[in-house]
Amino acid sequence: MDGRIAPPSSMHRLSLERVTEQAATGEIWSIGTPPQACVFLTAKPTCLYLGKLAVTTNARNQGLARRLIKLAETRAKALGHTEIQLQTRIELTENHAAFKALGFNEVARTCHSGYDRPTSITFRKPV
Repeated sequence: MDGRIAPPSSMHRLSLERVTEQAATGEIWSIGTPPQACVFLTAKPTCLYLGKLAVTTNARNQGLARRLIKLAETRAKALGHTEIQLQTRIELTENHAAFKALGFNEVARTCHSGYDRPTSITFRKPV
């Protein structure tokens, strides 16, 4: 995403401390050793939020993101949620198309602090 999105990805600020905090307060799921795909799951009041959904470049187009989204749907149901939610950057149009093909609907556009235009799109999917 470097060079494509503004502001830069929060992945650059991801530290061992933040990963440890996510593991303590939510869930982290990955596929492969070493990980080829991962997602952070966080229970929100109205949905299960998918964050940091990522697939390494050499593992793309193998259905790994789809598998993690299916896992999130299963976890959401187990936690009593009826929806999953994620955000993607406005510039990543290929992600918008992929999420729509997986049954997600756009529900909001938001902007990061300091920006006067939308920088992210929020998608939700019923489970």
